[in-house]
Amino acid sequence: MASVSNDGGRRRVQFTHPDGRRLPIRLGKVCQRTAKAFATRVEQLLACMRLKQPIDADLASWITELEAKTADKLARYGLIPTRTNSEPTALAAFMSRYVDGRHDVKPATKEIWRQGQNGLIAFFGSEQPMDAVTEGDAEEYKQRMIQDGLAMATIRKRLYFAGLVFRAAMKHRLIPANPFADVRVQVPPPGRKHFITTEETERLIDACPNENWRAIIALSRYGGMRCPSEVLSLKWSDIDWSPTHGVMQVHSPKTEHHAGKGSRIVPLFGLLRPHLECAFEAAPEGSVYVIAESFRKAALGKSGWRNSNLRTPFARIIKRAGMTPWPRLFHNLRSSRETELMANHPPHDVCSWIGNSLAIAQRHYLQVTQASIAQAVAEPAYIGDQKAAQNPAQHLRAPGGTERNSVPVASRQNPENADRSEPVRHPAALQSGGHGIRTHTPSLDI
Repeated sequence: MASVSNDGGRRRVQFTHPDGRRLPIRLGKVCQRTAKAFATRVEQLLACMRLKQPIDADLASWITELEAKTADKLARYGLIPTRTNSEPTALAAFMSRYVDGRHDVKPATKEIWRQGQNGLIAFFGSEQPMDAVTEGDAEEYKQRMIQDGLAMATIRKRLYFAGLVFRAAMKHRLIPANPFADVRVQVPPPGRKHFITTEETERLIDACPNENWRAIIALSRYGGMRCPSEVLSLKWSDIDWSPTHGVMQVHSPKTEHHAGKGSRIVPLFGLLRPHLECAFEAAPEGSVYVIAESFRKAALGKSGWRNSNLRTPFARIIKRAGMTPWPRLFHNLRSSRETELMANHPPHDVCSWIGNSLAIAQRHYLQVTQASIAQAVAEPAYIGDQKAAQNPAQHLRAPGGTERNSVPVASRQNPENADRSEPVRHPAALQSGGHGIRTHTPSLDI
């Protein structure tokens, strides 16, 4: 706790440092109210020190407005960073040092960061001092990107990069607070899912020009592998052809920088095996990779994997099969496979085979299929412990083509003439749920 003392009109704030010392900060001739407000700020700084929490924006703004003499007193006790008289750090120079110095991310990630770097320079200028960027400037940067028509996903990535840069500047004590800390955009879940059935997959494979493309589609759709990185990294030596315990060791370049995520074991699925056997028979003697290495060399650039050289020929194969190209061509092959597997295997097994988490699967992969809807509609109906009778004579057909239990017309028109052993039901209850409440079935857009 910080307390205020009055020495003949001169105020002094005393506090206990985390190291146990009782220390004073003399404020001079100020009113009691000002001294108490200062003591409150000191308590906030002490809490940040004890809990090792960053200084929030409001407290950081108060620190920047302190006169140099008072700031030096707080810095002397380690409550705030020491102010320096050096030139302010330019935004462009710091971003270049930051991106170049991050050796824990892949080159492809840095390529995405470069786009965010260019966007910040275009908006603020290369010589913009980092400590001059405010929360309002950060919000204006977001609004400018929205005005320019950038996709929400792109805006989210660029704001994320800006937050990384300014958070790093905070760690170097170049700025007191991160102006991008509270700048966010809501990105709706992607609505570009498309389920490719087994029959459609076989049509695609039949339309392929060679065995390499047949294997690429089979590994993506039946193996649930990422294309191109995992598909083109699979070696013949990674496959165990055992008829009862056949598996593949799938190497994952995308997740290899995470501990234990460099590879995973995937079953040699029954739908996949015959296509791999055909590819093995057609492979040249001495081949190392399942897919010809020419594909691998074309898809592996300086910044990592890319699939631009595969999308165009794949779109031609889709059209040759009499189908229309769908969004996210390769991702939806993998998504369709995970959706199928989830219906027949434990979720934790499926996620292990596909190489994602259940949360990611639910958000980006799993789909509602026409087959699952048809299966749900065709399930037998039960009333209590007795199966509903299927005799047409026992049912009336509703206007929409559905059937419901019949009730004698006489009982509906004149309850007094009805058999007293039968309960009298409200007419509306005959068409909907109980108590006469009509329910509406929402339409499904699959």
